[in-house]
Amino acid sequence: MIICAGNNETFDFAIPMGVGLIETAMNLTRLCLFDKPEFLLFVGSAGSYGDKKIFDIVESKTAANIELAFLNSDAYTPLDNVVSTNTDTNIKDVIVNSSNYISTNEELTKKFLKLGIGIENMEFFSVLKVAEEFNIPAGGVFCITNYTNKNAHEDFLKNHQKAKELLEEHVKKRIKELTKR
Repeated sequence: MIICAGNNETFDFAIPMGVGLIETAMNLTRLCLFDKPEFLLFVGSAGSYGDKKIFDIVESKTAANIELAFLNSDAYTPLDNVVSTNTDTNIKDVIVNSSNYISTNEELTKKFLKLGIGIENMEFFSVLKVAEEFNIPAGGVFCITNYTNKNAHEDFLKNHQKAKELLEEHVKKRIKELTKR
C-alpha cells in the first residue's frame, strides 16, 4: 500500500494519512487494525540538511525522531528514537528525521549531518514505528523541496508542485520495474 501525508501533499496512487507525527500515527494505526497492508510505502517531500540537493529523490527505510534541542544538549529522551526496516546490511540508508516542526536554523541543522541524518520529513518516523509494531515491511521515497534554512517555507512552496511530479514519475517507474520481475 502506498501512503502519503495529505492536505496539499496527495497523489492519485496514494492514501493520505495526515500531516505530522500524531495524525499519521493515529490514522495509520487505525488502517492497520482494520485492514493490515502487506507493505507500506510512504511518498512525500523532504528538507535537506545540506548534502542532498533540491529535487533529489531519496529512498530510505530508516527514520529518527530527534528534536533540535537535543543537538545542543538542551534535551534528552528515554525513548528509542531511531527505527529502521532495512534488512540489507549492504545498503546504508539516508536517515530521515521527523518532527512536528520544520527546521529553519541552517547552522544548527548541520549537526544532523554529523549524526548521519540527511533529510527531514514530518511523518516518516510515525510510519516506520507503526510498521514495526504491526510487522509490516515499509520504506519511503522523498523528493527534496528545500534546505533547512530561513527560506525553508518559501522554497518548499516554490518547489512543491515540481517535487510532487518528480515523485509521481519515480514511483510509477519503480512500480513498472517491480512488476516486470
